[in-house]
Amino acid sequence: MSDAMTIAAQVREKAGKGASRAMRREGRVPAVIYGDKKDPISVHVEEKVLMKLLQTGHFLSSVVMVEVEGGDEHRTLPKDVQLHPVTDRPVHVDFLRLKKGQEIAVNVPLQIIDEESSPGLERGGVLNVVRHELEVHCRPSLIPESITVSVDGLQVGDSVHISEVTLPEGVRVDWGDHDFTVLTIVAPSAMKSEEDEAEDDEEEVAADEVPTTEQDADIDASDMDGKDD
Repeated sequence: MSDAMTIAAQVREKAGKGASRAMRREGRVPAVIYGDKKDPISVHVEEKVLMKLLQTGHFLSSVVMVEVEGGDEHRTLPKDVQLHPVTDRPVHVDFLRLKKGQEIAVNVPLQIIDEESSPGLERGGVLNVVRHELEVHCRPSLIPESITVSVDGLQVGDSVHISEVTLPEGVRVDWGDHDFTVLTIVAPSAMKSEEDEAEDDEEEVAADEVPTTEQDADIDASDMDGKDD
């Protein structure tokens, strides 16, 4: 399960674009805490600390305790991090308050294992991951760091569908009647070229063995000439 993260925050006294720009120049990132039928709180956090959390790779799928100056502590799930289009620096963060026992939807990355045990990959097949993340539903305390998918025994052309993925206890994926593909083992380009050439050769042989309509007509004409003589 993902460990809870912690970040300190201070209440924003001023709102507006001008105040937000001033905060960013001081190394702070504006943020908001909302949800759980309570009033939203405008805060700001230290950019360096936020960047360290973002670099873990699972910030958006982890419970984050936001400790607001003055003693308030909020158990949250980061819902959105806005990045600068040029510098990729964070410019705003949304934290969703979590209430006790609440089930949430969160994207969790896939972890592929047993690649050395796949005959298809041993033959040179290529692993094609269709879904790099899965949207799972669970309680915040049960959020997994990743969903493990094994490719043990898979041949070229084999696929893994969501119905075949083993999920941790207390975690579910809503896929309804659409059993979507998670990953496949596809043939490499070289293998596809060889298969295409083999099919072309078979078609050529078949064409040589079956006379065309014009050839039939010539043969029939020759037979008629011989009969007249």
